[in-house]
This record gives sequence, C-alpha cells and structure tokens, in this order.
Amino acid sequence: MTARELKEKFIQFFVSRQHVEIPSSRLVPENDPTTLFISAGMQQLIPYFSGTPHPVGKRITDIQKCVRTGDIDDVGDSFHHTFFEMLGNWSLGDYFKKEMISWSYEFLTKVLDINPANLFVTCFAGNKDVSKDDISASIWESLGISSDHIIFLEDNWWGPAGTTGPCGPDSEMFIDTHPELPEVDFKTGDKQGRYLEVWNDVFLNYNKTNNGIFEKLIQDNVDTGMGVERTTAILNGFDDNYLTSIWQPIIKKIEQISGENYIDKKYTKPIRIIADHIRSAVFIIADGVEPSNKEAGYVLRRLIRRAIRQGKIIGIDTNFISQIANTVLDNQDNYAGVYPELNQNRDKIISILNAEENKFRKTLDNGLREINKLIEKNNSVSGKEAFTLYESFGFPVEMIEEEMKKNNLVLNREEFDNAKNMHIKQSQTSSAGKFKSGLADNSEIITKYHTATHLLHQSLRKILGEHVRQSGSNITIDRLRFDFSHDEKLTEDQLKQLSDLINQKIKASLVVTKETMPFIQAQKEGAIAFFGNKYPEIVSVYTVGPKDSFFSKEVCTGPHVSNTNELGFFEITKEESAGAGKRRIYAILK
Repeated sequence: MTARELKEKFIQFFVSRQHVEIPSSRLVPENDPTTLFISAGMQQLIPYFSGTPHPVGKRITDIQKCVRTGDIDDVGDSFHHTFFEMLGNWSLGDYFKKEMISWSYEFLTKVLDINPANLFVTCFAGNKDVSKDDISASIWESLGISSDHIIFLEDNWWGPAGTTGPCGPDSEMFIDTHPELPEVDFKTGDKQGRYLEVWNDVFLNYNKTNNGIFEKLIQDNVDTGMGVERTTAILNGFDDNYLTSIWQPIIKKIEQISGENYIDKKYTKPIRIIADHIRSAVFIIADGVEPSNKEAGYVLRRLIRRAIRQGKIIGIDTNFISQIANTVLDNQDNYAGVYPELNQNRDKIISILNAEENKFRKTLDNGLREINKLIEKNNSVSGKEAFTLYESFGFPVEMIEEEMKKNNLVLNREEFDNAKNMHIKQSQTSSAGKFKSGLADNSEIITKYHTATHLLHQSLRKILGEHVRQSGSNITIDRLRFDFSHDEKLTEDQLKQLSDLINQKIKASLVVTKETMPFIQAQKEGAIAFFGNKYPEIVSVYTVGPKDSFFSKEVCTGPHVSNTNELGFFEITKEESAGAGKRRIYAILK
C-alpha cells in the first residue's frame, strides 16, 4: 500500500462516518507563539476543545503537515523524521471512547487488514489526579483484544500542549512486527523495534488550570494521530521507513549523485539525513519561511546546512540540494498534485535552496581558514574555540575534527560538549518567557492583539495597495508581529498614516461580528482569505464594522474582541525587512 492509498482510505473511512475533511494548516502556526511549527494535527483545533463551535461541525478529519524540531538530532535512524504527515480525526463534544476505539479496531483490522492477534494496546494506569482508564481497556477486550495484550501505563496521558489547557488519557495501538518470534514482555520490550506504534486515540476531557488542578472540560473530545511514514512502512513489511515509495525516489537520486549505495551501512545514516532534511526544507519554504538566524528561519537553515555536511561525508562536493528538492516536488506517489503550495512556489523553493547552499559553502571555506589560523598560532584548537567556530560559522564539529586530524591533533570533545550545553541552557533561559502564551489559552491580551492584526492588514491594503497580503504573524503577551508582501521600506509618513487609520477605527467603536458561511459566499462578500492554500467548504468570517460598510472582513478562526474600543491605543514600534519582497511590522497596544 502506498502512502497516497493509505491517506485516501483513512479520509474515506471517516468521511463515510459523517466527518468533514478540513485542509492541512500551514507549517508555521498563525498567531501562536507557543511553537515555531505545527507539530501535531490537533494544534489548529485547540480553541474548539473547550466548547467553541467549529464552523464545519463536531466531526472532523484531515491530513496535517507537521515538523518536530526536537527530532533533528535523532534523524538518521530508521523511523525519526523532522517533517511528516499526520492522519487525524476529531470529535468535538460528539462521540467518545466506545465509538472511537471500535472505529480504530475496524480500520486497522478490516480496512488495513492487520491481524488482530498482532495488536497490542496501552491504556492510562491512573495517578493521584485522574483514575485508571478501565473503560477503554474493557472496550478493547470486548472487541477481541486479549487481556494480556492490554497494558496499563501511567504515561498514557496527552497534554496539555503548554503549561495549561486541554488534556486527557490516551490509548496507543502497537503492532507486533515479528509475531513468528516468541513473545517478549511488551511493557519492557523493544517498542521501537519489534512493537511499533501505529495510532493513538486521545480522550481530551480534562483541563489543567494555572493551579495545576485537572478539571473536567464541559465536553468530551477525541483527538487521534496516525503517522503516514511509519504506518506505510509497517503495512509494507518494512522495519525501515526509508524503504517505502515515500523515500525511495529521493534516496535513488542521492545514490546517483554520490555514487554510493544506501544499503552500505557506512552511508545509510547520512543518506537518510539528506533525504529527510531536504524534504522538510522544501515544505517549510513552500509555507513562506526563508533561511535566517532566528526562529523558524534558523531551523530551516540548520536543516539545509546539515544536509550539505552529510553530502560531504558521502563524497558530494558540488551543489546538489536543488536536485534532491526537485525529486521531492515530482514525487507522484505522495506530494505532486496534493499540496498546491509546492507547485505554486517551485521556482522560489529552488532559488532559496541554491542561494543557501552557495552561502554555506562560502561559510565552510571561511571556517577552514579560521581553523588553520588557530592551528598555526597555537598548534591546537580548544573545545571552546571549536564551539565558537561551530556557533559563529556553522562549521560542523566533525569537520573540525577532520582538519585537526590532518595535523595530528585531537579535539577535546568533552570541552566542546560542555560549551555547547552551556549555550543551550542560556538560550533556553533567555527564551523561557517567550513561548508561554498564545491562542491555546485565548487570553484577553492575545485576543486583543489578534483582532488588531485584522485592522493592520486592512490598513496596509488601503494605504499601500491591494498587493499586500499577510505572509505570517506572531503574537506574544507583549506585542504583535505582522509579515506582509511589499517590496519597499515604509516611509515615516506611511507609518503615521497606518497608526492614525488604525486608531481612528479603534475610537470609532466598530462592532466585530462572526458569521459562519460557505467559503464561496465569503469570497463573494469580499472576505480576505490569503492565509494558506485551500479552505474547508464552511468557514468563519469576522467582520469589523457594519455589514453594509465594513472596514475589514477576513476568513479566520479567532479569537477576537467584540468591539474595537476594547483595543486601546495602537503604536508601531518597528518596521523592517522580512526577506525578499516582504516587510515586517512590530506593534503594541497601550
């Protein structure tokens, strides 16, 4: 079964059970400073777990693009990926454990034809705050899963995504990939080798408060997740995700360029890293991110540069990244024609990758010169100096060691690692307060800033022209940041016009109203809908001002204030470039 077939079967299964398919949201979350990237399918649905009605209804399914930055250093084994696709379905106050577990069993055993005897499941063992989940276990057993294949674990609990918010017990499904072998203790066995997790049903019916108390939500919710890459491998009998048709065209291109073979253990890991990182880079760029030295742009730069370093390890010394990217873009099995943003941004993706590769190769040359200067001066390179090279030039520690080895020197890796760990701790401390609030908590100040972005967006279009389109935003409790398409730096007069117009609309006490309507109708009524590439059939539209003479009308999920007079005074604090053809505005509310 191909990945495309798996995705089609999953969506069809839940659509036939009255679920509405919604599009994948962009990898970079809109107005959510809690994370750099979407890392799970449920992130775009967080506001709806607490009772806010979703415009398409209570039953939802989708295929969500995800990036998990915490897995970058783990990539190279057979199953970790930075970018991946997540299949999911949700119940927002509708069905709960009985229906979901029954459907999970049916989809796995009837649709995917997995032998029920090879299924293992885990359930929540309970703790001091929440009792043991005997209900889920009894449902599994009633379906035919033997009691010795049902394991209770205390860590079968999901969330909250931040320090507070929706959370609840989950039930994970595993497949025994080698049932012909004698059974081992699943609880302590090799879950990443023999027993592979294929699906997770999360039962979100609790809310963790600021005081650390777990309260029942006003409704019972279901949130599930099935990774496309891992499930495709399992269904095809592979214990290596990279052997599936998702990856093989990319890997064959790397083999062709390098002249090396994936099955040669010396080259397996670097080839996996190149394949993973370039696929991730393609999707991240397609969603509007460009390489930089901070936040999402820094992650992108790191992925590209790590791929180039691995290319050097397998003997690729010329530019090759765009060739791999083209293979991703042309992958008929999985991506071509499925994600319109790939084709729409193809030239931009290739151009950015070529520019970044050229830049990094110059950086490597500069790093080599710095290393040789240190060796000539001190006949050594300390661990601290090596980390400075690593941090300042992006120069790989493996290459530092190679250069030192040529001069019969050995790097003190312990000293290097200590310097690196110290830097990580300092970075974490300095940013600890940055990603602590967002749409997940619908706080008053976040709601105000989010509404202010609507006023800013429309004001930019009125003053600069209708070519202006939102290309990203980020909101914290201290300020808003808004990225938009525009080629030139804004003049002082333009910035003043912006501030004056926005504050005029705030003082006018314009009512903010929400309507749910078909997307086509929203477009006919003049609603802006630039963010993302496709929308569900039914959308939420927020209008600022009277319906017959509105100031702003946008397709959006919220949250918003009810009247502009709640916003206070709008002040632009900074305007700068956000990349080629893009500008960025920082603003505060007083």
